[in-house]
Amino acid sequence: MLKIGIILGSTREGRLSPQVGNWVKDLADKRGDAQYEIIDIAEFKLPLLGEAGGDASGATAWSARVADCDGFVFIVQEYNHSITGALKNALDYLRVEWNNKAAGIVSYGSVGGARATEHLRGILGELLVADVRVHPALSLFTDFENGTDFKPATVQADSVNQMLDQVIPWATALKTIR
Repeated sequence: MLKIGIILGSTREGRLSPQVGNWVKDLADKRGDAQYEIIDIAEFKLPLLGEAGGDASGATAWSARVADCDGFVFIVQEYNHSITGALKNALDYLRVEWNNKAAGIVSYGSVGGARATEHLRGILGELLVADVRVHPALSLFTDFENGTDFKPATVQADSVNQMLDQVIPWATALKTIR
């Protein structure tokens, strides 16, 4: 069975990504087409890549966790029109562990996280990750009550399932070339 990692892309205090990630996992688990797991980059405590004196002891565990997956769903928050520095750093820590895998993106922000998604797509392309077209984009104004409590519109669940309908066959196909 395929393993799909749901990567929480923020480490900031008060982040909303755990709510979104758990919702995606609940929807995905009902499908029965893969083993889905939450991967929280905050658990690995990765210092800035190449920074002198940083404790990079979490890098080995990060590498193993990503290498073990056949595909990913990135939970992406838009900060300053892009992805978080923590997610960019976590992506940069690895290379071959990402190669020839599939990914979907679920984003959120004031404009649904669309600008962050476009930045992430470019990075994923360089890492040889095939991202799928369907992209659930959550609005801080309509999918979060008071900007903090995640209450997605019903249509968003359909969008997540459509995204996974693309991620699973791509992950299956790419597994044959790894």
